[in-house]
Amino acid sequence: MEQLGPTWIQDTFAEAFGMTFTRLWITAHDAYWLDAAVREVTGYGSSVIACDAEAGLEGWLAPEQTPDGRPGAAVLLFAFSTDKLAKAVPVRVGQCLMTCPTTAVYDGLRESSRRIPLGKHLRFFGDGYQKSKLLAGVRYWRIPVMDGEFVVEESLGTGRGVAGGNIVIQTRDVPSGLAAARRAVEAVGGLPGVMTPFPGGVARSGSKVGSRYKGLVASTADAYCPSLRGRVTSQLHPEANCAYEVVMDGVSEQAVAAAMVAALRAAAGDEVLALGAGNYGGKLGKFSFALRTLLQSPDFSKIGALT
Repeated sequence: MEQLGPTWIQDTFAEAFGMTFTRLWITAHDAYWLDAAVREVTGYGSSVIACDAEAGLEGWLAPEQTPDGRPGAAVLLFAFSTDKLAKAVPVRVGQCLMTCPTTAVYDGLRESSRRIPLGKHLRFFGDGYQKSKLLAGVRYWRIPVMDGEFVVEESLGTGRGVAGGNIVIQTRDVPSGLAAARRAVEAVGGLPGVMTPFPGGVARSGSKVGSRYKGLVASTADAYCPSLRGRVTSQLHPEANCAYEVVMDGVSEQAVAAAMVAALRAAAGDEVLALGAGNYGGKLGKFSFALRTLLQSPDFSKIGALT
């Protein structure tokens, strides 16, 4: 398949990496404070190039789905190692969720035997007034705060996931690119086990490995910058003046593949010249997602299928 409707599908692949992840279940008094909590804890979580973790909303939880019967959200966080995740997550929860009115935090991966500490560290903020309780084999900490108590589980389960699945959208102008990118992100948002870590799910500053400047591990993806056409080897469609990247992290290779298919099918349209993906020649990431192969796979035939 070379076309998706009117849109050209480049014969390329996305290159992704194995990473460690955890899932937070966050609850709050109502949707307003839950949204505030999610926005705060996922901030500065776009890329491990510089951030302590990649973080994003997996989905909203109805009261009947949460441990305390309140509105909830599932948030995924990814890091290159368990140690790095164990450092990043308690800090984010302590600074962003314990401070947010009415929140509680629960383990969204209780089935995992691979654990990182959470309440075990945060309990000391209680200055000796904290209390613990063991319910059905799960230890909770109750830390006194100014609106009552912050309830948090002692530890979190972790798993091995995949980060860096992506598509690159090319259009003649910015409005068309933004519309296509939003369609792609919204399609991914309806799937379990995935999230999009960049602002609004979209990155305009895609990167390549290395730089001419010593010590910089990544720099601008010049092959996709329209202002550099003629100065570098361009990967842009001849008529494209805008490119946006939608990056997807997931709990498994299958989850990322499904998200990429949904994003490709949602993004395609009359104003989209080409859909491609970012990679490093297959030299860095363990996982390779060939766009045309994904779209032809019967495993994903029902995801965002064109009607």
